[in-house]
Amino acid sequence: MVQAVGVDAPESKDALAELCSTYWYPLYAYLRRKGHQAVDAQDLTQAFVASLLERSAVKRADPEKGRFRSFLLGSLNKFVSDEKRRQGAQKRGGDCEILSINVDAAEDRYRLEPVDEVTPEAIFERRWALTVLDAAVERLRAGYERSGKLALFEALRGHLGADKTTTPNREVAENLGMQEGAVKVAAHRLRQQYREALRAEIAHTVTNNEELDDELKRLFQTLSC
Repeated sequence: MVQAVGVDAPESKDALAELCSTYWYPLYAYLRRKGHQAVDAQDLTQAFVASLLERSAVKRADPEKGRFRSFLLGSLNKFVSDEKRRQGAQKRGGDCEILSINVDAAEDRYRLEPVDEVTPEAIFERRWALTVLDAAVERLRAGYERSGKLALFEALRGHLGADKTTTPNREVAENLGMQEGAVKVAAHRLRQQYREALRAEIAHTVTNNEELDDELKRLFQTLSC
């Protein structure tokens, strides 16, 4: 997707918009931890995304110099610094809302962030990792819904969590009218599909399989801290 943005094609803006729509919260959480008030963080996040779309700044992203998330964070810091020098300037994008942010929902999420001395950069990295996981789960859920198997997905989604809080297979079988053995097979298949969905989500922001494996390793290292 990042490479698509770097090409002068109609799809490039859509690709960037989709990435920003998925990954805006890590940027918002970073700004909040940097000391910006909720409304200011919302405005800055929206304005930053608008600036990327308007100027196609992402075309400067060089995979040789780091990951897409690193490019976003560096670009955001420069944007905020520039905004301070443009005090009173009109918000980018005018009155057009480029990115839909529910500030109340964002603040509900932000209140769950660690209250200890976690740096803004650490908050960004962890939120990025969790957003990747959430996007992979949503991708998987949508597939099950299209197949008419949403009830099975919801019954077994506990198998995807690190805490292993799962409904017993026997109970799932009784609730869905399935054999217990079939539920066990379905749970195993779901875990496999989750790994595939996770790799597919990460693949949007890397350029080859080696980078994909490195990014996957980094993701789990971030979550283990």
